[in-house]
Amino acid sequence: MIFTVISMGESFMRKANVPINCFFQGCYNPEFEAEIEKCKDKCFEYNKLNPNDRESQAKMLKNILGKMGKEVIITPPFWCDYGYHIEVGDYFYSNHNMIITDGAMVKFGDNVFIAPNVCFTTAEHAIDPEMRKAGVEIAKPITVGNNVWIGAGSTILAGAVIGDNSVIGAGSVVKGEIPSNVVAVGVPCKPIREITEADKYAYPTHKSLKNK
Repeated sequence: MIFTVISMGESFMRKANVPINCFFQGCYNPEFEAEIEKCKDKCFEYNKLNPNDRESQAKMLKNILGKMGKEVIITPPFWCDYGYHIEVGDYFYSNHNMIITDGAMVKFGDNVFIAPNVCFTTAEHAIDPEMRKAGVEIAKPITVGNNVWIGAGSTILAGAVIGDNSVIGAGSVVKGEIPSNVVAVGVPCKPIREITEADKYAYPTHKSLKNK
C-alpha cells in the first residue's frame, strides 16, 4: 500500500524533514479507513477463538500478518491496524492484549517474548494543533531483534529499535534505539546494565537444561 500526504499545504511539504523510511499518512482518509476496517474485522474474528485453539489461531494469523515464522503464538485479544505491515520471526510468543498500530513496518526477530498489555505504535501525530486537526500523521517503522523479552505494560514508540538479546522492563516507554545485550527500563527506557554470563545462573535450572 502506498501512503500519501493529505490535508497539508505545500509549505509544510517543503519544510518537512522526515527520514525516508517513514510513511506520510493522513487521518480521516477513506482509503486508509477501509483497510483498517478490513483488519479490524479479521482481529475481531481472531479474538473470538478459544485461546487454547492454537491450530485455528495459526491459520487465521497467516491471513492477518504480512510474514509469519514457525511456532508463532499470539494470545487473544490482539489488535492491529493493517496487519500486512507486521513481520514475525520463528518461536514468537505474545501474551494477552498486544496492540500494534502498524502504519509502518513492525518487524520481530526470532524467539521474541511479549508480556501482557504491550503496545507497539508506529504513528506520530503533529505537535501543532492545527496540523493535528488537519489529520497530519507520520508512521515510523519499529524493529525488535532476536531473543528479546518485553515486559508487561510497555509501550514501544514510532521509530524504536531494540537490539538482540535485550530485556525491556515492565512499564517502560521505548523511544529511539536500545542496544543489544542489555537490560533497559524506565520512562524513557534506558539501559541499566549489560546481560552477562552470570545471568545464566540467576534462576534455578530445570534438570532438562543442566547438561546443555
